[in-house]
Amino acid sequence: MRNRLCKIVATIGPASSSPSMLRLIHDAGVDIFRLNMSHGGHDKLRTVVQSIRDIEKTLATPLAIFADLQGPKIRTGAFAAGSINLKYGGEYRLTLSNDAADEDTIPIPHKELLDVLEPGDILKLDDGKLQITVKEKTERHLIARADTPGILSDRKGINVPGRRLPISAMTDKDREDLAFALDLNVEYIALSFVQQPDDVREAAELIKGRAGIISKIEKPSAVERLDEIIELSDAIMVARGDLGVECAPEDVPLIQRRIIRDCRTAGKPVIVATHMLESMVESIAPTRAEASDVSTAVYQGADAVMLSAETAVGRHPPTAVAIMDRIIAATEKDDESGSYKSAEREAETYTTADAITLSARRIAEVLDCSLAVAYTKTGSTARRLSRDRPHCRVIAATPDEKVARQLALYWGVQPVVTEDISHFHEMVEKADTLAKTHGGKDGDRIIIIAGYPFGKRGRTNTLKISRIGAIE
Repeated sequence: MRNRLCKIVATIGPASSSPSMLRLIHDAGVDIFRLNMSHGGHDKLRTVVQSIRDIEKTLATPLAIFADLQGPKIRTGAFAAGSINLKYGGEYRLTLSNDAADEDTIPIPHKELLDVLEPGDILKLDDGKLQITVKEKTERHLIARADTPGILSDRKGINVPGRRLPISAMTDKDREDLAFALDLNVEYIALSFVQQPDDVREAAELIKGRAGIISKIEKPSAVERLDEIIELSDAIMVARGDLGVECAPEDVPLIQRRIIRDCRTAGKPVIVATHMLESMVESIAPTRAEASDVSTAVYQGADAVMLSAETAVGRHPPTAVAIMDRIIAATEKDDESGSYKSAEREAETYTTADAITLSARRIAEVLDCSLAVAYTKTGSTARRLSRDRPHCRVIAATPDEKVARQLALYWGVQPVVTEDISHFHEMVEKADTLAKTHGGKDGDRIIIIAGYPFGKRGRTNTLKISRIGAIE
């Protein structure tokens, strides 16, 4: 088992797609692999997935893979010279076109964007490096003023802070990529540029339960309806790239904290992503600020933190993973770490399963248990334990390989694929073996959670305290 509870997500790219490098970054600490569907052909991605499954088989360790859909990325068109030079205070025409020959024209091949823009709207270009403001709207085009000087090249991204665009979160490319990813049996699908709950519903209708849904929060409109989006999603990602472009910089840390808090309350995993160890794309060490950023996410209670360019195109993928692993482990050892803080939930009708996992949390703390072994058919017992943050690691024993892989995303959970148990003695005996296999020592107290009658779904009603090596 890892020497930490928060999980690590790594983006796979040219620097990390070979079988040997995938094994290296896994051994360094990667728990979940992210496929960026914006890059790489389907044949290449299929090979990557097979390599990950080979690692999984060799190590007998369930690993999660998620496909990150590109989403409706709004971009400029092309310029005759490949770029234009925006001059401060200069006026430029925004036209509905794929390309433009004039230096005072910015082509925008998105009618829906031009239709919704009004005078006073701000457009941020090239990941926020450049900014223009709409000054006038005519029947044929818009006039905008350049607020920042700089070079605007072909096909650069456009963000419109504060404006919800009338477009679906799923493009034709996304639908093709989704079908491909589902055929590969990935565990999760990540939705980009979610604006409203209906975007998640649309994806769910296509996925039909074949994979979990990770909603990426990177639009202010999504933040406004966060609770609804969390309820409809299986997990949430704090995608700070575009979120940082569309929101004021000072608001991003507050939004991150709110998203983590609300996900914890709802019992949904939350991933903090983007620029976590960005300098390690080139450097062999992160900046002090980056190390603090990772630590802050752990303090706040994130289930996972993610590496993007650091592992996709960086020069030192295994080193970046290893350093993130060390930062997480060091943070979790701090008595003030939020790792074990239970989420504050409003009064509700608790189930028997809730009572069992909440009791397990308290028992683990009082008796200093080293492990909790949760027998689970659907994964719900392990998910509840993860939500309640017990003071020990959780071994999730399930006969369902898909469930085991999905649980790899959850805080503190080590999934194991094993056959169902049939009686109490087998329950204790197998838990003892699993505990020893995953770092437990003779004499350590462990908690065993199961449902009786065994093998039934949704019947978590049994809790036993045992000692490793003390089977009668």
